[in-house]
Amino acid sequence: MPASPSTARAINDRLALRLLQQEGPLTAGQLKQLTGLSRPTVADLVDRLTASGLITVVGESGAQRRGPNARLYGIVADRAHLAALDVRTEGVLVLVSDLLGRVLAEASAPIGGDTGTGPAVEQAVAAVENAVKEAGADRLHTVGIGAPGLIDPATGDLRDSAGLPAWHRSLAATLVDRLPGARVTVENETNLAALAEQREGAARDRDTFVLLWLGHGVGAAVVLDGTLRRGASGGTGEIGFLPVPGTDTLPSAGDCAGGFHSLTGAAAIISLAGEHGLPAPATVDGPGAAEVVRGAAAGVPVGGEPVGGAVADATAEADAAPARFLRALADRVAVGVASVVAVLDPGCVVLGGEVGQAGGAVLAGLVEERLRRMSPLVTEVRASSLGGTAVLRGALLTARDRAQDELFAPPERSGG
Repeated sequence: MPASPSTARAINDRLALRLLQQEGPLTAGQLKQLTGLSRPTVADLVDRLTASGLITVVGESGAQRRGPNARLYGIVADRAHLAALDVRTEGVLVLVSDLLGRVLAEASAPIGGDTGTGPAVEQAVAAVENAVKEAGADRLHTVGIGAPGLIDPATGDLRDSAGLPAWHRSLAATLVDRLPGARVTVENETNLAALAEQREGAARDRDTFVLLWLGHGVGAAVVLDGTLRRGASGGTGEIGFLPVPGTDTLPSAGDCAGGFHSLTGAAAIISLAGEHGLPAPATVDGPGAAEVVRGAAAGVPVGGEPVGGAVADATAEADAAPARFLRALADRVAVGVASVVAVLDPGCVVLGGEVGQAGGAVLAGLVEERLRRMSPLVTEVRASSLGGTAVLRGALLTARDRAQDELFAPPERSGG
């Protein structure tokens, strides 16, 4: 059956708004050309969207030529303000943006491991409130939070997880109380990193891929046919618990020690570097492991051989240490990747997180070479282009999508 006039108007309005989001400011004539709608229909929707406060005149086109210039219409960026949070074991990173995703303010709050739940939550919320104030925003429309751990698919809440600070689970509820009217969404950090890599990073040309997060811990996110897969309990990608050869024990339901985490977590990477004579970083965490890997990769070209190639003297032996370390690390990473590839056949694996980005094309190439020997399934291995910023970018994209879905919806569905 044909759409009702109100439904047709809503469809046309959303189409125009999406085009303005993707293309930037457009004239009525350009909207007519891109949508295929008639001139009167475009004029009507421009009037409606202007009256609703969603678009406004932002300039004129054709200023360089004679004659009248067409008005350029753009989305009202300050129609809503958004916040994105990257919640980590040692603190929280925050940014505040406008409706178009332009970052207006950033903040961080380091939180010590011995900080109580109440004070920790207060520090995190204060960081959000300070960023909102710095951005000049009156209120937040939507907040996207990325955090480690499992998200309950029924409630959208973080599940209680061993080894993670208790304040993580209290933060979302506190933000709901302290930010009246704000919509708060929590998502697993690795899933958000995959979303960011797909939209802005290394997987922009892929509808199906797996992101392997290498940082303080290890995790994976699965995108199949353009859709993020979370699993029945929200646990898709908990690859740290994957039983693998090369460990002393098996993982348990409450502890991933003995699983893939024991081979590729930050502590394992730093220990492996020490075995190859590389200097230890100041801290045993994701950035510390990334520091070691980045330093090793800097002296090893794509292909894995040390710069200079000679191994006859002590200097060459020292140069070879980074290459040996990276080859050993690639062997470990490939064990987990091969298991994922055997089950999903994604065709592409992105090495994400601080360590994945630090290893760059060198580590990705070594993992891909080992994977070719272990699996008959052709799989491209790429390095993240976003690294440790991917979670924050994914949280912002999620917040922006949710806000725009509501604001761009027909009035009867928008809830005001």
